[in-house]
Amino acid sequence: MAAAATIAEGIPGRSSPGEVIHLNVGGKRFSTSRQTLTWIPDSFFSSLLSGRISTLKDETGAIFIDRDPTIFAPILNFLRTKELDPRGVHVSSLLHEAQFYGLTPLVRRLQLLEDLDRSSCGNVLFSGYLPPPGFPAKRRNRHSLAGSQQVGGRLATVRRSNTMPPNLGNAGLLCRILDEKVPPSPSGQPEEAGMVRLVCGHNNWIAVAYTQFLVCYRLKEPSDWQLVFSSPRLDWPIERLALTARVPGGALGEHDKMVAAATGSEILLWALQPEGGGSEIGVFHLGVPVEALFFVGNQLIATSHTGRIGVWNAVTKHWQVQEVQPITSYDAAGSFLLLGCSNGSIYYVDVQKFPLRMKDNDLLVSELYRDPAEDGVTALSVYLTPKTSDSGNWNEIAYGTSSGAVRVIVQHPETVCSGPQLFQTFTVHRSPIIKIMLSEKHLISVCADNNHVRTWSVTRFRGMISTQPGSTPLASFKILALESADGHGGCSAGNDIGPYGERDDQQVFVQKVVPSASQLFVRLSSTGQRVCSVRSVDGSPTTAFTVLECEGSRRLGSRPRRYLLTGQANGRLAMWDLTTAMDGLGQAPGGLTEEELMKQLEQCELAPLASSRSSLPSPSPQASLTSLHSASSSTSLSGHRGSPSPPQVEARRRGGGSFVERCQERARSTPEPRRPPAPAPRPSTGLGAPLMPPKKKLNETSF
Repeated sequence: MAAAATIAEGIPGRSSPGEVIHLNVGGKRFSTSRQTLTWIPDSFFSSLLSGRISTLKDETGAIFIDRDPTIFAPILNFLRTKELDPRGVHVSSLLHEAQFYGLTPLVRRLQLLEDLDRSSCGNVLFSGYLPPPGFPAKRRNRHSLAGSQQVGGRLATVRRSNTMPPNLGNAGLLCRILDEKVPPSPSGQPEEAGMVRLVCGHNNWIAVAYTQFLVCYRLKEPSDWQLVFSSPRLDWPIERLALTARVPGGALGEHDKMVAAATGSEILLWALQPEGGGSEIGVFHLGVPVEALFFVGNQLIATSHTGRIGVWNAVTKHWQVQEVQPITSYDAAGSFLLLGCSNGSIYYVDVQKFPLRMKDNDLLVSELYRDPAEDGVTALSVYLTPKTSDSGNWNEIAYGTSSGAVRVIVQHPETVCSGPQLFQTFTVHRSPIIKIMLSEKHLISVCADNNHVRTWSVTRFRGMISTQPGSTPLASFKILALESADGHGGCSAGNDIGPYGERDDQQVFVQKVVPSASQLFVRLSSTGQRVCSVRSVDGSPTTAFTVLECEGSRRLGSRPRRYLLTGQANGRLAMWDLTTAMDGLGQAPGGLTEEELMKQLEQCELAPLASSRSSLPSPSPQASLTSLHSASSSTSLSGHRGSPSPPQVEARRRGGGSFVERCQERARSTPEPRRPPAPAPRPSTGLGAPLMPPKKKLNETSF
């Protein structure tokens, strides 16, 4: 009681309104009148000065408030003048403090400022959104034989459902599916039924996978996007999605449109009708978990890191499974499928000849090249040069290894019998390569060190890669994209950073910093320069995204468009016009600033960093780099922290450690407020100039 009396001593509860009140806010002293602090009823200050809230005083007798003094200054100025001047302070930070102090008039003004800055109609890049579809009926379990499958030389039955009409709604079944328990994913975590898990596109078609069903949209002028197919509701969450539409010169003509979904080792395939509707072709089994699902022409390909590959051909209606070496990467070029394996070999499969060799029960899997150091091929990219002679194309292959090496091999059509020859080697990474892309103008590699990117400019002569001056360093930056440690935040396969785009055009990375983020950053894959940033118009977290190269309109003078498709946690699909953003390239800043990055990291808790350099990366499009805990977790961050060992303390004192470790250290401390650093000058990309060795400092984008 004596301590409480001492704390409450001197509270001017019955003093005059003009009494001077001395405050110590975060170590900085402020002086104002009682009337200034208490003119807003039921606020923090009226409760404080009336004695309803106990107070602490410093050695001078000033009331101590443990808040940010920089943000308190404009708040006190508002209490004095009833005018708002948010210059130099982020509106969101000011709003947070105003809500803490209970200043209702100030909160309303700041919320209005935020509403003016965020429009529910989106910014100039927003191109519309598709509402979530109704939940379909459950898949009927009626089967009939649909030809034969060949698994390791043995015949196996293929299940095939009867043709079903498309489910274009069935919204009345919403209550029934919500009543039923959604089964957990293979990771053991429950799934949200209405969340967009995967998005993919091909030409003027889009496929969207929810937890237990998928839908397909088609761009049909002039009525825009139309829902043309909805699958029945499946028993397990969809983990992989593939779509093919309008294969040029395909054997099935205009009817060559299919969509496939995989769950575990099971693959379901549907045929799509251009005017709407679809039918189930069959259900196929790989025997092991499917980790990659895609189309090469009208062939459906499924691969697993165990070394098993499955191929289904639309002409022969055959499904065949073949065993190869453990697969760590893949890429396709034309009718060829290339597989990078853990033994350092690159194998190729000519899927165009696949129907002709079914009697031999052989996929014609041939070894194309073996790494000189026999390191695992963890990333693969094939570039086919324009045909310059009757002999064929000049094949160029870039691949990355488990040791961090980047190699380029080439094969001339006249020397096809001798195999590819080693052209260049780069050893600039210290972690396994998880992505690589060889395009007309650039070579891009990404390693497992928080998506560290290195890029080179490529010199060509008559379309073929040239040794004079050869590939020259262009940029180094990181695409930080953290994953959820508890399995939430969307499907990892639906959050692939890229690069996206045609190989003869500018490609882009799509960066989502934290799993629950509603904001995405689009950056050039060659330099890391920011193209644009988009935020969901309704504030819903983005759970999946992709980039669609859409065909141009039939109108005269129209050109192909590039769209960013973002799936939301509430089931909506938003579209953003990247073509317009690319046309205005140069107006946006570079990578993420420190303030932007820290604002993104505030949405989550950083978990202890797990070392990932000792193991090979998964061949899945999105490699697991860093774990996080969801912001909704009841365990505080401080509960996971122990005292650092002396070597860690010394490393932090010297500024060492990985980037995530530095973020964790920064989160532990309470730094003094400071102004954002002025952006460093960036060298010109010189996209239109001849590709010469850069004379300026290399582009070093931190985040």
